[in-house]
Amino acid sequence: MTSTLSLPTAAGRRILFPLALAQFICSFAGSSMNVMINDMSKDLDTSAQGIQVAITVFLLVMAALMIPGGKLTNRYGRKRCLMVGLAVYGVGAVLSAAAPGLGVLILGNSILEGIGTALLIPPVYILTTLLFTGTTTRARAFGAIMALGGVGAAAGPLIGGLLTSAISWRANFGFQALVIVLILVMTRKLKDPLPADPSQPFDTVGAVLSAVGLVLVVTGILAADNNLWLMLALLVAGAAVIAGFFAWLRHCERSGREPLLPLAVFRNRVANLGLVTQNVQWLMLMGASFTVGAYLQVVRGYSAIATGGVFTAATAGLLASSLAAERLAKRHAQRTLIVTGFAVTVAGIALLLALVRAFDSIWAFTPGLLLIGLGIGAMLTPSVNIVQSGFPDSQQGEISGLSRSISNLGSSLGTAVAGTILVSELTSNGYAAAMIALAAFGLAGLAAALLLPRHTG
Repeated sequence: MTSTLSLPTAAGRRILFPLALAQFICSFAGSSMNVMINDMSKDLDTSAQGIQVAITVFLLVMAALMIPGGKLTNRYGRKRCLMVGLAVYGVGAVLSAAAPGLGVLILGNSILEGIGTALLIPPVYILTTLLFTGTTTRARAFGAIMALGGVGAAAGPLIGGLLTSAISWRANFGFQALVIVLILVMTRKLKDPLPADPSQPFDTVGAVLSAVGLVLVVTGILAADNNLWLMLALLVAGAAVIAGFFAWLRHCERSGREPLLPLAVFRNRVANLGLVTQNVQWLMLMGASFTVGAYLQVVRGYSAIATGGVFTAATAGLLASSLAAERLAKRHAQRTLIVTGFAVTVAGIALLLALVRAFDSIWAFTPGLLLIGLGIGAMLTPSVNIVQSGFPDSQQGEISGLSRSISNLGSSLGTAVAGTILVSELTSNGYAAAMIALAAFGLAGLAAALLLPRHTG
């Protein structure tokens, strides 16, 4: 029988803190480089586009491998996957800190840290689901993890800017390595509530098809500013591979084989809408982070510390709404929180567009970033609860991998879409076009949230 924990207990906190810290550092890694674009591009003899590619590939590797990573937890055990993922991530962070050029940075940060994240994040959510049972207890646990994840993404530019200005951009990766060591120490006595099943088959074909399809789609977006025909070819190829992936899943189920993902997870309408909201939330957050960070440094010439300081508003907003998540959940339905969150976030993007064009001061970014932080923080936890709680324990490996994959795909799409638009024309016009694109995605997320049932928990 699976043991359970109540969040307020000392034992519960000792288990939850390193799990939440793991989500924090992975989210931090995805946004902290946004304020180091000038420093890194000069030191590594590359361009802003080169750094954008490194950031996007990191997020893409996470998204492409998260579903297989979730599946592997059943075969090899949740704790083992967590520890291996942490170790691979740590090696990638050390390699990135010592990178002499863009190629080594991509190997360490984009590839190894991306693989490590894909291995360690699904166990974080599966262990939380298994160890913290009951609606209230589990909601608090997910709230803590999502709050630290959101704060990591929002505070990444601030902490990254401080480290870059005080020491070097390389200290950013040293900081990540130190946090990984701390998590490894804190989780060494963690007990896996379910035994590993080495005999469980692994759908290699499905894993390859899902990864290749996602890579082709995001690579197609990155190619938009270089070759329109190449972009279209990659997007069509990606769509074809993803269609092949679903055909393969159907073939596996009909032939009695275990697929990478059971098609049943896609038949839950409420969970599917929740996945869409997760994707768009991270798309807006990471897209806005890259756009503002790149614009301030490359166009306006601000330093890493000045750029990072601007993001204090987003961090404060996200932290405030995340800390209020439990109280808000008691008073309002999850659908209400998600709808409100999207409305506030889109309003924040509109302010980033309007105020920045009207005023030349760096403080013109503050109100918009504050609203984005407040909006994202209000809806992160409800979206995860809707998806995660819609499936039994036996499918937590699959849905956790899918949920994190969809979220990280949103992060990579946000950086790819907004970054490609901005980098193609590093002017105020490029900034405006990127913000308009992010607002359009936000309205699509709001439409999905409005389709959720009024009472989803």
